[in-house]
Amino acid sequence: MQHHHSYVTLAEEVQSALHERRAVVALESTVIAHGLPYPANIEIAQAMEAAIRAEGAMPATIGLFDGHIKIGLTLEEITRLGTSQDVRKVSRRDLATTLASHALGATTVAGTMLCASMAGIRFFATGGIGGVHRGAETSMDISADLTELSRTAVLVVCAGAKSILDLGLTMEYLETQGVPVIGWQTDELPAFYVRSSGYKLTQRIDTVETLAQTARVQWACGLHGIVVGCPIPEQYALDAAPLEAATAEALHLAHEQGIRGSATTPFILSHVARLTSGESVEANKALLLNNARWAARFATAYWQQEAETDEQH
Repeated sequence: MQHHHSYVTLAEEVQSALHERRAVVALESTVIAHGLPYPANIEIAQAMEAAIRAEGAMPATIGLFDGHIKIGLTLEEITRLGTSQDVRKVSRRDLATTLASHALGATTVAGTMLCASMAGIRFFATGGIGGVHRGAETSMDISADLTELSRTAVLVVCAGAKSILDLGLTMEYLETQGVPVIGWQTDELPAFYVRSSGYKLTQRIDTVETLAQTARVQWACGLHGIVVGCPIPEQYALDAAPLEAATAEALHLAHEQGIRGSATTPFILSHVARLTSGESVEANKALLLNNARWAARFATAYWQQEAETDEQH
């Protein structure tokens, strides 16, 4: 029987960092293939990698190429994901079929968590996690990101959940799955483009050291995913009311046009971008960069604490 490692190809520098127990931060590729328009998608992918390197950590963007999970992509590979028309959106359920058919694939939050954990990467920066869609009580449209968090030991740094979702139900679902949602220097769940959602969090952490220590205890106890919600930097935050109006209009259009499942989020985000005159794209870029920086800092503190513990023993 083939072991899963035969499907994983690590970039040399990522392999070295993992071997030396240095900080590595996973990055998804759906934002490149399906999230942002070209050329903003390629630019932000490079900027996130640069931000992680500037913090002394190693970026590891993940994608599927020719029957392999590639961890640590070249600019050429990132560009291919950002410009090809036929890129599959890869969550847990799509991994085997995409690998077996040698199709080109971009990993979602769930897909990236799964691939990162196969390689032993514990930290991951993304924009916003998926969640429970509005109207899920009839559609049952709930993102696989939420169940992945309950089974995979990866810390996900995000600007909360995407504001187009039902945030209250998303929080309820995460609680049911036993996933801690930690506010990074905030008492409220961030709502992607908006700094606060009105949903109070039970856990808040203000220092990088405490956050790293919490992650260590979580995993030492055999527990799984952690969500860390970082609010979008103030100067890029959007006003909640017009954003909500744009989202409502986009949801109505999606319903009218019969757009469902994994096509829903890209449709709504691009409609909101049009209605906000591109402001939402700028906000999206700002929160992605912010999350990448913090993820690198958390990962660095985590591995520093691990090294200190090793020395004591």
